Amino acid sequence: MIYIASDLHGEYELYMALLDKIKLGADDTLYLLGDYVDRGQRGDLILLDLMERENIVPLLGNHDYTAVYLLSLLNRGIAAEDMASIRPILETWLGDGGDVTLEAFRGLSKERRERIFAFVDKMPAYREITVGGRDFLLCHAGIKDYSPERALSSYDRTDFISCRTDYSRPLISGKTLVTGHTPTALIDPASRGRIFKSEGHIAVDCGAVFGLGLGCICLDNMREYYIK
Repeated sequence: MIYIASDLHGEYELYMALLDKIKLGADDTLYLLGDYVDRGQRGDLILLDLMERENIVPLLGNHDYTAVYLLSLLNRGIAAEDMASIRPILETWLGDGGDVTLEAFRGLSKERRERIFAFVDKMPAYREITVGGRDFLLCHAGIKDYSPERALSSYDRTDFISCRTDYSRPLISGKTLVTGHTPTALIDPASRGRIFKSEGHIAVDCGAVFGLGLGCICLDNMREYYIK
């Protein structure tokens, strides 16, 4: 079975409860669409667990990208004259839940931090899969300035992690775009805390870190799972 979830945001207990609920087996695959850190307390534990699992495929999210960029700079030590250049993004990150991630990483050894940095740096930004004869494109947010005339490989990895997708119409002909990033309540108020589905789209960020529950969908049978 092929499962999809996203936007764990440090909610380690929900993550573990999800694995138990879907009973992820050796022949199953769980794709996670990014944002493992920030806002919730234990993004570090989620990443450390992911590093040990072969049947979970983590994709990159914007919070992961920003956190690792800033934390790796701080981990190496940054000169005072260079701090001014990153201060705006650092302050924005800290105010958007990065403060709990910074605190969690302070409790890790330098070796563990470096292993996590390398792990996140290697995360793919998207995956194309076929399940039951249906084609899916998985990514965190969508595709910035998408053109059907461009190969997906020509986009920068950041193009898949920060844009806001228009869910009112299909983006890619012949494929269903599966995303996190935008809480489903913002796409359609009727989907608050639930997975959103429309022609050409599946959105799975149900707002776990905001107390709305963690959603997961099985692409083989479209069964939905929820953890609160």
